[in-house]
Amino acid sequence: MWLIDQLAEQHILEAQQKGELSQLPGEGAPLKLDDDSAVPPELRSAYRLLKNAGYLPPELEMRREAVSLNDLLKELDPLDHQHKAAAQRLALLKLKLQNAGMSTDFLDSDYRDNLHQRLRREG
Repeated sequence: MWLIDQLAEQHILEAQQKGELSQLPGEGAPLKLDDDSAVPPELRSAYRLLKNAGYLPPELEMRREAVSLNDLLKELDPLDHQHKAAAQRLALLKLKLQNAGMSTDFLDSDYRDNLHQRLRREG
């Protein structure tokens, strides 16, 4: 074990003995771990840092906007001028996502509804 690891363990043990680590928020609750298995190991820490800072990659931001536009289109009257503008923007986003190698099936299936709910919780 490295010296830094030993020092860290020593500080943790001292804090536990003093009771400094008890009664903390979330104590005893299971850790909520993100599934980052699709991210290459060398990029995981950078992606986590960006995620914690509230940043989304451009493709995911386009995805989020596409889901919002898709929902908006369901609410608007097809004869409304806003409907036409939203439909054009959605078509452009679909094209950009497909050119980036991403599927747009999420806009036309149950997966879309599940994704939309998750984006609302996280965003």
